Amino acid sequence: MTWRQRLSARLASQREAGLWRTRLTMTPAPGSRVRDFASNDYLGLARDPRLAEAQAEGGRRFGAGAGASHLVSGHLLPHQLLEERLAELTGRPRALLFSTGYMANFGTLQALCDRQTHLFQDRLNHASLLDGARLAGARSRRYHHGDLADLERLLSRAEESPRLVVSDGVFSMDGDVADIDGLASTCARHDAWLMIDDAHGLGVLGEHGDGCVGRRFPAERVPVLVGTLGKALGTAGAFVAGDDLLIDTLIQFARPYIYTTAQPPGVAMATLRALDLLETEPERRRRLHEHLDHFRTRAKALGLPLLPSPTPIQPLLLGDSARVMRWSLALREAGFMVGAIRPPTVPQGQGRLRITLSGGHRRADIDELLERLAELLAADPEPMP
Repeated sequence: MTWRQRLSARLASQREAGLWRTRLTMTPAPGSRVRDFASNDYLGLARDPRLAEAQAEGGRRFGAGAGASHLVSGHLLPHQLLEERLAELTGRPRALLFSTGYMANFGTLQALCDRQTHLFQDRLNHASLLDGARLAGARSRRYHHGDLADLERLLSRAEESPRLVVSDGVFSMDGDVADIDGLASTCARHDAWLMIDDAHGLGVLGEHGDGCVGRRFPAERVPVLVGTLGKALGTAGAFVAGDDLLIDTLIQFARPYIYTTAQPPGVAMATLRALDLLETEPERRRRLHEHLDHFRTRAKALGLPLLPSPTPIQPLLLGDSARVMRWSLALREAGFMVGAIRPPTVPQGQGRLRITLSGGHRRADIDELLERLAELLAADPEPMP
């Protein structure tokens, strides 16, 4: 087959399987009311005008782009200040900025692991962690989701060699939270390091919005902590936090850090402003959790098949991909954006609507979304999984 024939065949197969992905061009105006229940903007900061002004000020003072990698001439004052603030937020000695969460996970695993490393991952870890393990070439095993006994079994069978356990903090498709204390204790018994990707916990969980790890678990218990800036903090980029040994290792050996232009300084300035608001406006987190309690209480009364998530990620399990797309289209026509999640992102038969709540939502919009979902449930007689 020619290249064109090969690619055409793959695309045709994707369409026939009902897994075709499409993009929507969103044009929300500042201050407009977008009934978006698909984004990860958990605190409603992404369109806060104060962040936009901070980003503009960063551009005026430091330029639109960094111009080079952090190790050449691209590490500017806003980057340094942001790393210091992120280290403070997470209770770590240091933090290191990356341009994306995918790059942070790739770079960390590539820098820490080699063919002698035993790597153990939760089965529901994010794709960037699974792909990073392949890149690192480590001997990788996946334990049953949230199953500490299975992890203990795998660790006890591993020969004496470097061992790294990796888990999401909040699982992005199910919304449940890893047992950080249990993972840390298991790792300590087997002399393994623990790496947590707290992308969906940072800003949302913890007394200070420091996530499901944060200050409660010091670097001695969770040596490698990854967080992203494009979710609750409303901007873009990611970081890894830990002690001097970890951060120096990443600076020297993490290829996605070494060979990538630093993020625009305006983005760093906007993130610094977001951290200010995280500290001075705790009512954003309170409002988010009030929305979450209200949503789950009403959804249960309506008989909606939600998974048991205590986070803003509220998966509505529908099973069949065709049903997922049918419900998603109906909601879009009613003015609601909701994530339609199908295989291979989730296992076969586990298709779902991924509903995400935000402190920026209005209670009336949440109630109307619930009413629309109840109507779809009543009109769809097929049994749920």
